Amino acid sequence: MWKNLAACWAILLGIGFMMLANGLQGTLLGVRANIEGFATFTTGIMMSGYFIGLFIGSMLAPILVSRVGHIRVFSALASLASISILFHGVYIDPWLWMAMRVVTGISFAGFYVVTESWLNDRASNETRGKVLSVYMVIITGSMGAGQFLLNLAKPDDIDLFILISVIISFGLIPILLTVKPAPSFETSSKMSVIDLYRASPLAVIGNCLTGMAHGIIFGLGAIYASQVLVDIKAISWFMACFLIGSLVLQWPIGYISDRIGRRGVMAALSIVAIACCLLAVFAAKGSLFFYLVIVALGGVAMPMYSICVAYANDRLEPHQIVGASGSLVMVSGFGAMTGPIVIAFFMELFGVEFYFWGIAVVFMIILLFTLVRIGARAGIDLADQSSLVAGPFGTPIAEYLSAEPVEYAEAMASDALERLDEQEDETERQL
Repeated sequence: MWKNLAACWAILLGIGFMMLANGLQGTLLGVRANIEGFATFTTGIMMSGYFIGLFIGSMLAPILVSRVGHIRVFSALASLASISILFHGVYIDPWLWMAMRVVTGISFAGFYVVTESWLNDRASNETRGKVLSVYMVIITGSMGAGQFLLNLAKPDDIDLFILISVIISFGLIPILLTVKPAPSFETSSKMSVIDLYRASPLAVIGNCLTGMAHGIIFGLGAIYASQVLVDIKAISWFMACFLIGSLVLQWPIGYISDRIGRRGVMAALSIVAIACCLLAVFAAKGSLFFYLVIVALGGVAMPMYSICVAYANDRLEPHQIVGASGSLVMVSGFGAMTGPIVIAFFMELFGVEFYFWGIAVVFMIILLFTLVRIGARAGIDLADQSSLVAGPFGTPIAEYLSAEPVEYAEAMASDALERLDEQEDETERQL
């Protein structure tokens, strides 16, 4: 594993800087929007621009990488991301900010495509899971650390916007100076959302709603915190707690889901998430108990995406898995786009506390649909489940590009051999 990581140090360092900047700018814009007096609904639309860009970029970036290569795409998108954040600091307008958030989302989708396909190429079949685990820790930890950079300057000045631009520029340096050649790149065939729904309704609906929950948490979290907690340090801790929970619980939950079944874990996580939201509404804001509840909420909400993807893989034929990942990206992206807009509207009507009520409603729907599917369809044997590889938060395209292609190739070959054996048996019976 260490040899593989040494071959990827430049891209890992680069994405670490990018996620540090990403963690800071998402929170900064929510806080600054509150300072500037933007309406909550308007701010929600503005913040959703990032997820719109992520949705667009997840389809556009693979095409760009296949045409001009990893390093050029990473460099060009880093320049765009650096420029777009400076526009936020110079021009205070919510609709311009939304346009720049779309640009930022496209840029970060490209970063994920470049990084994940690069890591996937450099890792061996035996070390791929470990390398992706290190990657997950780096991006989640960097996003969490970025929250605390909010305390370095006043959010109503331009200093933090400049700092974000500088950090992004630093992230570009190791990529440009690497002596290792960039890997080749190939996109996979796709499976339509309709066909995927026919194969696994719960994976599609659960993935869409999970994307919606993630969009609400990170798109509107800073807006909620800036109105309830006020203190900048408290806001930083509030946003960081979601990511701390993800780091702590992502792998234990994945381990459990591999051994007791996906649907039971999805139902249990939904119940815990609903309970955490209710506790957060009534807890004393800024208390230790309040932050522990947020850690727990992040811990159960973040792994849900990986479980939905693994559940879909359990229900698909081996040759369908890679193509289906593209549709899962689209479904998750759609949820992440719409979640902040819908809940921001209700926050505007009923008050900022609807932030947690909105998350609770999303998980209530996941719970109800999971229970319906448990009653409508028998589960599969645990021995037939695919192994869950936890997808890093913030990278809904991770499964699309880093989904263990060697294992899939082997599975596809095995599947082809089984079909060939069945055809031979059928031929013998006819003779």
